[in-house]
Amino acid sequence: MEFTFSDEQNALRDSVRAFLQNESPPERVAAMQADPAGVADELWEAMVDLGWTGLLVPVERGGLGLGMVDMVVVLEEMGRVPFPGPYFSSAVAATLASLHLGLDDQLVSLAAGTSRGTVAVEELGHGDPVDRIRTRAVRRDGRWRLSGLKPVVFDGHSADWVLVPARTEAGLSTFLVEAPRAELVPGLDVTRKIARLDLDDREALPVGPDGDHTGVWRRICDDTSVALCAELIGSAEEALDLAVEYAKTRVQFGRPIATFQVIKHKAVDMLHKLELARVGVHYAAWASDVDDAVREEAVAMSKASCGEMAVFVTGESIQIHGGVGFTWDCPAHLHYRRAKQNDMLLGQQGWQRRRLADLILATA
Repeated sequence: MEFTFSDEQNALRDSVRAFLQNESPPERVAAMQADPAGVADELWEAMVDLGWTGLLVPVERGGLGLGMVDMVVVLEEMGRVPFPGPYFSSAVAATLASLHLGLDDQLVSLAAGTSRGTVAVEELGHGDPVDRIRTRAVRRDGRWRLSGLKPVVFDGHSADWVLVPARTEAGLSTFLVEAPRAELVPGLDVTRKIARLDLDDREALPVGPDGDHTGVWRRICDDTSVALCAELIGSAEEALDLAVEYAKTRVQFGRPIATFQVIKHKAVDMLHKLELARVGVHYAAWASDVDDAVREEAVAMSKASCGEMAVFVTGESIQIHGGVGFTWDCPAHLHYRRAKQNDMLLGQQGWQRRRLADLILATA
């Protein structure tokens, strides 16, 4: 098995990096933090024209028909920015959910950029994100109505629709909620908008295949977790680069702090953890694309190791920056915020380690 990217994937990486450098510089990222939309319309339209909103959508549905490894290439570059806006919620999470649920109409609109979607999985508690779903759906007078609370929804306030897993008498089902009316709430990651979706007897449309959707939503959460990890690889890489460049120019006691042994040790530890996590994420993305037998183990391993790595690397970046690293003028805090938030979503590192151990024991 070879973990090198193809020429096409390298070209995609170069294209994404050049685009983000021109269209999403640090000053624009800073401006978008206070913007409820999270992204400028012209920037979103440019990504639609490039086909990035349909990267995971099959060709017959108007997309590029690419896979998780290709999405990893894009998200690593977006993590370096870190990129604001609903790309992750719509082009990744909602697209993966629509893909696995077989929602062709949603896939077409997502690829064309005529609608933005998101998913509402997270609920209160900890551990398995699917097992802790308590939102319920009841059918009355021929209509389905939802009751529950989704405290963390990616860009739920600006999405045209949201896919909601909810429990029924038949098991876990999926419902489409149009114009979700989610409330924008403050988040740890100021570059990613999150919302609170209070489903108080909200009417919804059942979607997806017949039967219980538990297995489908586990797969959706797994693939979305890999995407979160890909973002963290790019974010941690940028945090390391920021720290190294600062250490080269920051002079203390008459010489750059990069010459001090303690700074060298920090940088080496950061790079070591980053590269090990990177391999795990690439492996998990490949396993998802080919549906390998070790896919679940690879996802659990990558989410556990990547979350721990990103919190460490971005935290050490702040420490190398010293006092300036704790100011809003230094972008290091943006990467730390994304690392902490992504680590908490879709199963924290502790639960992922337990999950990995259980999967290994089950096959022993």
